[in-house]
Amino acid sequence: MTRFDLTPLNPNFGVEVRGLNLMDVSADTLFPEIRALFEEHSALLFRGQDLTPEKHLELAGLFGPVEDREADERKPGEAFKIPEVSNVLDDGTTSGEMDLKTLNLKSNFLWHSDSTFLPVPSLINILVGRIVTTEGGATELASTRAAWAEMPADLKARIEGRGIWHRYSHSRKKISEELAKLPLYTKWPDQHWKAVWPNPVNGRAALYIASHAFAVDGYEEAEGEALLEELTAFCTQPRFVYSHTWAVGDVLLWDQRAVLHRGTPWPYEQPRKLSSICSSVRESDGIAAIRIEPELV
Repeated sequence: MTRFDLTPLNPNFGVEVRGLNLMDVSADTLFPEIRALFEEHSALLFRGQDLTPEKHLELAGLFGPVEDREADERKPGEAFKIPEVSNVLDDGTTSGEMDLKTLNLKSNFLWHSDSTFLPVPSLINILVGRIVTTEGGATELASTRAAWAEMPADLKARIEGRGIWHRYSHSRKKISEELAKLPLYTKWPDQHWKAVWPNPVNGRAALYIASHAFAVDGYEEAEGEALLEELTAFCTQPRFVYSHTWAVGDVLLWDQRAVLHRGTPWPYEQPRKLSSICSSVRESDGIAAIRIEPELV
């Protein structure tokens, strides 16, 4: 680790890693160090990288199976396309503020962890700055691991040991009823996960919530939603948050088991494009600790 310069992103979590070229990373070279930093700090920033799409995909694959939400829609022989968080249309123009594409981007302004609504959730998101704006458009991270460690006992007691239900369309419905009805947001059944995810490497626990969460075991609907809002508010206090202002070439990655994130608004006439690849969790990432078997529900 001493070969890298590490600068904290926030006193409670995250580091900027300097002196490492991600193009040099392979399974045996540098990746073991990156993975150790990931487990320890939950979020890593690499500035000024020249990460090609091919290397971006390779790096994600080192963390786990690359998540492919469109696998069921892809035609035989059609290649996987790296997802983009972007308002740029195929013709180079930008989507209007009330277009469904932009409304989906706005739903990302809600605090969330990606893929809690999938049968296999994601371990990591690796974001790469491709086109950035002159103002706004930050990505903010909040450590639910640091927050859980400092959470008052009475608030912890209201959620610990319970399960939380997650649904993709739930977060989209907060922005637009029309958006929430699209097939992309309704094709997966509701997912049920335990509320606390302990890290299998160091044992440090994190609250596992998201804007996709809509119900908590043991509570009526309104009471459960109020609790989820209270927990999110606690976890997203400034002392647990890092806000990243993008430059082209920045690479920001984080642990989806222990970090919430959100985008922030920008002038929508300005193009913005981030390449985003999520990798799915494996058994070694501790998913058994949050799994709730159907027969136990």
